[in-house]
Amino acid sequence: MPDDLPARREVTDAMRPEPPLGMLLELTHRCPLQCPYCSNPLALERASDELPTEAWQDVLDQAARLGVLQVHFSGGEPMARRDLVPLVRHAAGLGLYTNLITSAVLLDAPALAALSDAGLDHVQISFQDVDEAGADRIGNYAGGHAKKLAAARLVRESGLALTLNFVVHRHNIARVPQMIALGEALGAGRIEIANVQYYGWGLRNRAALLPTRAELDAATEAVFAGRERLAGRMVIDYVIPDYYAIEPKGCMGGWGRRFLNVSPAGRVLPCHAAETLPGFDWPSVRTTQLAEIWNRSEPFARYRGTAWMPEPCRSCDRREIDWGGCRCQAFALTGDAGRTDPACALSPDHAVMAEAAREAEAPPPPFVYRRIGSNL
Repeated sequence: MPDDLPARREVTDAMRPEPPLGMLLELTHRCPLQCPYCSNPLALERASDELPTEAWQDVLDQAARLGVLQVHFSGGEPMARRDLVPLVRHAAGLGLYTNLITSAVLLDAPALAALSDAGLDHVQISFQDVDEAGADRIGNYAGGHAKKLAAARLVRESGLALTLNFVVHRHNIARVPQMIALGEALGAGRIEIANVQYYGWGLRNRAALLPTRAELDAATEAVFAGRERLAGRMVIDYVIPDYYAIEPKGCMGGWGRRFLNVSPAGRVLPCHAAETLPGFDWPSVRTTQLAEIWNRSEPFARYRGTAWMPEPCRSCDRREIDWGGCRCQAFALTGDAGRTDPACALSPDHAVMAEAAREAEAPPPPFVYRRIGSNL
């Protein structure tokens, strides 16, 4: 059955969830980089469709009342918004923990000083590689890697908390040891070695990006060795591609349980990839209060909890650990968002993972770069 499993659920007061811990604000889809694994949807929002400053400030007010503790300013590239500093100041004034997720190619000393003065708590910089030529090729942005290095040093000198995010795939996964060494050299408190997750642009470029199992195993060994060596000094988060997993991840801590996402146009989603799912009328902050969306909207209730689950999830001991896995991945690989995530070895669709992984044994095709108006 396509997307009609489960049926739309009437939302009652008894189904009201706990408040979300975190909120991702995708301020814009504009970005100087064109990464072929970008998590933004294939249909990118134009600047003319973005929420204005006052609307974003109202979203922050509503989030604080709802109980959100952390707000992550993202994109696209959030620094493409001229109102980023006042938005950070507004969030900090509400007592929210503020994190900037950035490519850092626009983050110079004056910009960082303004953000720090506004109350920014944390900066997460994405890196495409440790090799300058490879990094600039992946992001399709000449000189980007050098700007990231300079920005990371500025962040550490400012005293702000710093995380480096390395998105890994078959073109850079052999350099995981060097990524860990770079994080150490730059003084990051945390680094993320995050394999590409395959939806949006990542799914479009899967054949060009998915590493082999042998490459993944070598990277995993490097991460474990780095964790042991740097224990107490630097945290290393590690995200593997589900295509080599036997248990699904509890995606976002479960659908509509701990996290919400607001798109540049104001649509409210349980995760940043949910717009890939058909059959949803996503609510918008332009017309509906955030608390109403979180507590009572049908899209957030549809896959929340366990009542929606098919077998084998329904009787599985892990059903309140992985929450059935990723709905976006289930749809991408089976055409039905209500099926068990194929990453699970018990899923009747688990074989599609192995079939897709065989792509990694073939020579990679060219990247399809992330562009507004790309001919797909």
